Amino acid sequence: MSPEPPTGRPLLLAVVELGGYPSFAPLYEAAGYEYVSVTSVRKALAVLKERVPAVVVCEFNFQSDFRDRTSSLESLLAVLQRAPAVRVIVFHEAEHAGQLARLTARFRVHATLAFPIDADRLRAALA
Repeated sequence: MSPEPPTGRPLLLAVVELGGYPSFAPLYEAAGYEYVSVTSVRKALAVLKERVPAVVVCEFNFQSDFRDRTSSLESLLAVLQRAPAVRVIVFHEAEHAGQLARLTARFRVHATLAFPIDADRLRAALA
């Protein structure tokens, strides 16, 4: 697996499960990334079998009905632990900051950004 895609630009993998916020594709591309978007953690894991992204941008969707975990994001973060150079940026609802803190205590995350996402903060996290 190569972190550099055929375009020569580093890959940014966005996992947009719920969405409801503006597309940041133009911002990602302006920052020099090849942008690939998937709609589930399962699809993201399939991409990771083929390519190693430079950045993964994903959503923390707290699921209180999970008995042993907080969200499906844990599966993705567990796989990414084998690729320490990958920067992970997590979008989250401010009211779920406590649950996210428990997750980030266990898994390496580059940045967390609360909704509404500030484009300048996202740009800074990508730099």
